[in-house]
Amino acid sequence: QVQLVESGGGLAQPGGSLRLSCAASGFTFSSYAMSWARQAPGKGLAGVSSIYSDGTDTDYADSGKGRFTISRDNAKNTLYLQMNSLQPEDTALYYCTKHAIEYWCTFVDYWGHGTQVTVSS
Repeated sequence: QVQLVESGGGLAQPGGSLRLSCAASGFTFSSYAMSWARQAPGKGLAGVSSIYSDGTDTDYADSGKGRFTISRDNAKNTLYLQMNSLQPEDTALYYCTKHAIEYWCTFVDYWGHGTQVTVSS
């Protein structure tokens, strides 16, 4: 029933921007914290950013701090990640994830299939 569908990935040049979207369904979207995570080729999974259920609080990994902005539109059941000043190190498969409560926690109960972001000249 729970479905998370990422979109918006693609190829960007260094210094460029992309906005990722995650369409959520099958649950009360506004009741749960959401996060973005990513996995670069040959590397482990890393957290990117998280947002409280109502969007009033956010958290960012150092990798994207100052460049990335997480947001959500609860009326549209959609999570976003605005990525600016992209660098090759941002190349990864980006996942939309759902937390089990309204605030972010270590336990993520659902994942999307990911959207690929490639940053290259």
